[in-house]
Amino acid sequence: IERIEELKGPASILFGSVQPGGSINLVTEQPLSEPSYEIDVRGGNRNLYEGSIDLSGPLSEDGKLLYRLNALYRTEDYHRDFDTPVECFFIAPVISWAIDEHTDLNFSVEYDDSRRPADFGGVPAIGDRIADVPFTRITGDPGDEATNETLRIGYDFEHRFSDNWKVRNTFSYHRFDPIFTSNIAATPGVFGIPLELPPGQFLRSYIKVRQLSQTTALQTNVVGEFSTGSIEHTLLAGVDLSWRRFEQSGLNSTVVEGLTGPPVFDIFIPVYVVVAPPASFNGPLTPSNDGYEELYGIYVQDQIQLAKNLHLLAGLRYDISADESSPNLANPPIFRRDTAFSPRLGMVYQPIEPLSLYASYSRSFVPNGGTTVTGEFLEPERGVQFEIGARAELFEGRMVTNLALFDITKQNVATSDPNNLPPAQIAIGEQRSRGIELDVIGEILPGWDIVANYAYTDATITESNDTVNPEGNRLFGVPEHNTNLWTTYEIQEGDLAGLGFGLGVNYVSVRFGDIANSDVLEDYFLTNAAIFYERNDWNFALNIRNLFDVDFIDSSEGTRDIENRPGEGFTIIGSVSVSF
Repeated sequence: IERIEELKGPASILFGSVQPGGSINLVTEQPLSEPSYEIDVRGGNRNLYEGSIDLSGPLSEDGKLLYRLNALYRTEDYHRDFDTPVECFFIAPVISWAIDEHTDLNFSVEYDDSRRPADFGGVPAIGDRIADVPFTRITGDPGDEATNETLRIGYDFEHRFSDNWKVRNTFSYHRFDPIFTSNIAATPGVFGIPLELPPGQFLRSYIKVRQLSQTTALQTNVVGEFSTGSIEHTLLAGVDLSWRRFEQSGLNSTVVEGLTGPPVFDIFIPVYVVVAPPASFNGPLTPSNDGYEELYGIYVQDQIQLAKNLHLLAGLRYDISADESSPNLANPPIFRRDTAFSPRLGMVYQPIEPLSLYASYSRSFVPNGGTTVTGEFLEPERGVQFEIGARAELFEGRMVTNLALFDITKQNVATSDPNNLPPAQIAIGEQRSRGIELDVIGEILPGWDIVANYAYTDATITESNDTVNPEGNRLFGVPEHNTNLWTTYEIQEGDLAGLGFGLGVNYVSVRFGDIANSDVLEDYFLTNAAIFYERNDWNFALNIRNLFDVDFIDSSEGTRDIENRPGEGFTIIGSVSVSF
């Protein structure tokens, strides 16, 4: 990855089935015209060992054929009490071909083979708080394991007809093949068993699941710049197609601890009994669900410069989605077809050159993979977003600040059916998220950089279809206040030039652990630090995360018993890299 871009605000017209609010864009490293080689070694606590290479340069004498190769191997101990280590092998070759002065073609492959603990248990909630136990404690078995094999293949093609007009075509294939074996611990109701257990005691069930998905996507668009009188236009028009097939197979043991197996699991006095899984777990996995999704989109957008300090944007996208699923392979598959128009409007006005005032409006559309207790697809999620803001470039562009006010509404958000067992779901009705964000990034003084942001978010249910998750409840996992600060200083002159220091903090306020607001995830404050040194072709760094080893819940999937995920404790990583 060359850089990570956070695209805030309405989603691009280029992409149809995305959530409102923004997206994350991962920009991958591209081949270089001059030979470049880098070797990087990292090590840290929890037995982290990692080595990586980054090689690039020309493959032909005329420089029209270039390559880049990234590869990495990593192994480390997990931050919770599992015996299964974290292992990762990654390789990503890229070839770039300048066919002629107007035409470029890039081929890329990414392959990732990883293994890690199947940490689906997290730390359960007891009463209205997370259980008062060490956050390293697990409710599964120490040997629980998850493997993920990921393959991406794609190309990017661009042809420039002139300085003002070009056509782009991209293709990608993504295969994701995760398999996990886990011991799921939960209260009896999750298993459909009418049994009362004291707080902190859980039943466990063996689960082995494979969730294979394959996605193929193709996109073609034309970009053109032209003028109508004194008005300048940048026109974008195109189509995209994608197909995704998913297959789920697995084994869910009927041996539930405490009833037909070992004793119940007590999180306060854990006993990890080594019990052989059922004999069926050594056999083939049983297909349990498969499905197919097709998405077709057509879009057009015009970015208009009415004056030097006034820009408008107007776009429209039309989507067609078709879904097929077989949640119960004994019954006929279910089908659903939906269509949506998604407009996007925006305006930027610069009263003075360093200051931009903007406003935007967009709608979103996402097919809903959730199904009801009768096996029918839920209505697709539809969203609306409004945003106004101001962006200022200060100190001759060295410092950029952005202030935004936003309002996002989504309908038909899937949630667990309170009257039926999983995987039955209902559409909750309507959710609204609105608030304010402030970002500051830039250079305070030569060598002194800062990145800071603050967000206030009011995220609530505004319409509800059930009494368990009533109107007015807050969305789970969303803090009202979120603050981040990272600052570095690098010595500019003298014998110590290239030596730098970094310090940062993260604060996340109280959140709810589920959408019923039955349990609370405590607020937390983390401190991070770094020391680095750059000289000639060598780079040395020491990075520390969670300096004071604070216990905190990083995220939740909205259930009380499982997937309240603890964040990593004190982590120190040293790295050395050399380029030549």
